[in-house]
Amino acid sequence: MIIYSLKKHILNIAGRWYPVFISENPGFLPMPVASNLRGENIISLSISEDSGPEDLEAIAVAVHSLIGLPTTIRSLKRKGLRLEKGEILDRDYTGPVLEEVLKINKVVHAVPTEGMYRGKSVVVAPIRAKDGKVIAALGIVDLLTTIDLPSVFQEYVCVMEEVEDAKK
Repeated sequence: MIIYSLKKHILNIAGRWYPVFISENPGFLPMPVASNLRGENIISLSISEDSGPEDLEAIAVAVHSLIGLPTTIRSLKRKGLRLEKGEILDRDYTGPVLEEVLKINKVVHAVPTEGMYRGKSVVVAPIRAKDGKVIAALGIVDLLTTIDLPSVFQEYVCVMEEVEDAKK
C-alpha cells in the first residue's frame, strides 16, 4: 500500500479562501481525499497545477450551476473544461484569457480577439495556493458589461437611496 503525504493548503478562488490538501509527493495525480474523523466521513477536493479536467470538474460544475453562465477552467499545466447550458462541451479547453491569467496571476476583464468567446466580455480569476502561486484559472462570460446598470437603477430610485443611506 502506498501512502501519500498530504499537506493542508488554503486555496484562493476570486478572493475567498478554501482549505485543500495537496500532495508533497512528486508525480502525484490529485484526487478527492476521504477520511473518517470521529465517525464522520470527510471528503475534500484536491487540485494542483497538474490537475486535469476530471480534477477540475466539481469546481466548474458548481460555479456553472450557481451562475448559469458559460464557464471555463484549466490548470497551469493542463487544459480543462468549457461548460454551457448545463453541459460540459469540451474536456480539452483553453482560451487566451485563461492563459493570460495563468501568466500574470491577476483577475482579467477582457474581450478576447480570438478563441471560442471572441468578441464577448469575459472575466477570469486565478485560483491560488496559500503561497499565492497560481495553480489554475476560472472564467465566465461577463454579462454585467452588457447591462446598462445606471438605467436599471434609475427605475428603482429607492434602491439608490438605500445605497446612499448605507454609506452614511
